[in-house]
Amino acid sequence: MGSQLRLRTPPAPQLTGAAALGRLLSEGVTWGDSAQWLPVLPEASVDLWFTSPPYADARAYSRIHPDRYVEWFLPFGASMLAATKDTGWLVLNIKNRVASGGPLRGQRHPYVYQLVLALQQQGWRWLETYIWSKPNAVPGRFGPRTKDSFEYVYAFARGATPCFDLDAVRVPYKTTLDEIGRRKLDRLGRRNTSAGFGRDRTKTYLRGGADPGNVVSVPQTYNQHRGAGGHTAAMPEGLAEFFVKACSPPGGVVLDPFAGSGTTAVAARRLGRRAGGLEIHQAFVAAARQRLSAGEPDNVPVLIETASG
Repeated sequence: MGSQLRLRTPPAPQLTGAAALGRLLSEGVTWGDSAQWLPVLPEASVDLWFTSPPYADARAYSRIHPDRYVEWFLPFGASMLAATKDTGWLVLNIKNRVASGGPLRGQRHPYVYQLVLALQQQGWRWLETYIWSKPNAVPGRFGPRTKDSFEYVYAFARGATPCFDLDAVRVPYKTTLDEIGRRKLDRLGRRNTSAGFGRDRTKTYLRGGADPGNVVSVPQTYNQHRGAGGHTAAMPEGLAEFFVKACSPPGGVVLDPFAGSGTTAVAARRLGRRAGGLEIHQAFVAAARQRLSAGEPDNVPVLIETASG
C-alpha cells in the first residue's frame, strides 16, 4: 500500500487567496501537497489548525528521519502562521519515538521537543501541553519500558488573546452539594498568576461543570481502518472534537494540512465549523470524502476531572 501511495503526484493549486480557501472548505478534503497549498491561502483566515502530521520515520507512507524532522516541518509552520487569525491556534498531535539507529539507538529521540522549541522561536506562542491518554493502548515491543499509552498534543496560539471556550469542554461535577455551598461562601477564590492569568474558583460551579484539565482520555478505535482507506494511523474523532470545541468559534474555519482519513474535517463539520483539509495521498482522500458524506460519529472524549474543579 505504501509504495502505491507514493506513485502519484497531486496537482499544484490553480487558485490563490479566498478562492483557494473556498475550495478546501467546499471539498472537505482536497488532494494536494500542503507545501504548495498553504502559502497561497489568505492571511489571517484560519481559526484553528488541528493536525496530526506524519510522525518521524514511523509509517510506510511517510519516511521522515527524526534528525531532519524539524527542518521538514518548519516551512509548514511558517505558512500556517501567516494564514492564522490573531485569535487562532495551531494544535499539534505528535508522538515521540525510540531511535532505531545512530548514537541514540534505543533511547527516546528528542525531535518532538526540538520541534516545539523551534515553532516557539518561529513566532508561535506555546501556551499548553496536553496529554492524550489512551486507556486501551496496544502493548508494543519497545525494550526495557512499558507500553506507550499517551501522546502529546501541543497548543500554539498566534496572538496574546486566542479564542478559547472552556465552557464547551467542561465535565460534570462530582462534588457534593455541601461542597458547592462552601464555595458560595468563599470570598478568596480568585487565583491570579504572574503571567496575568487566573480564575475565580468560587464561580466555577455556576458554569455547569468542572475544568477538565489538560489530560484528555480518548480510547483508540481498532476498527478505525474500516472506512479509512487503509490509513494505519487514523485519529479517534473524540480527540479532534475536544480541541475544535475549545479552540474555534461556531462557524469558524478549521483546517488540517495532513488530513489523512479526514477525522478533523468530519468532527469539525459536525460541530458547526467550516472545515477542510489537505492530503497528499489520493487513496486517503477518497476515503475521507466518503466519511464526510456519511457523517457518522466515532468515539467521543472521556475527560478526566481535575481535583480543583
